Amino acid sequence: MKIALGSDHAGFEAPEPFYKPALIAHLQAAGHDVIDCGPEGPGSVDYPDFADKVCREILEGRAEMGVLLCGTGMGISIRANRHRGIRATVCNTEEMAQLAREHNNANILCLGKRISSLEDCLRLMDVFFDTDFSGGERHVRRIGKIDA
Repeated sequence: MKIALGSDHAGFEAPEPFYKPALIAHLQAAGHDVIDCGPEGPGSVDYPDFADKVCREILEGRAEMGVLLCGTGMGISIRANRHRGIRATVCNTEEMAQLAREHNNANILCLGKRISSLEDCLRLMDVFFDTDFSGGERHVRRIGKIDA
């Protein structure tokens, strides 16, 4: 799967290991192609810029899904969800990641570096990308209303 990934400076906050490079390495080790949407280092940046880059990759068909990372996952998800066709969700538990995919056909997983351990983030990504949309009629109907 092609996955676009972006963060703000939280992706490079101490202590090491830095989350952003670790997330990319984990996805690549799982066989995914990753489009790195930045940033390249720990300098202060604005998360909306990187949310927009990941959304563009998905909406223009270069990526199938995405991962966004900021301090809590909340700000970056709010920006991503301003794009029609994007269903970005903050997940803090494996059940949330599973249901986000099964019921909401979420296409971007948003993570919080200051909220979740690196190990939790890796597990959440695994569940999110290993779970398919159920395709149930009620879910399709509801997603249609979200994307309208």
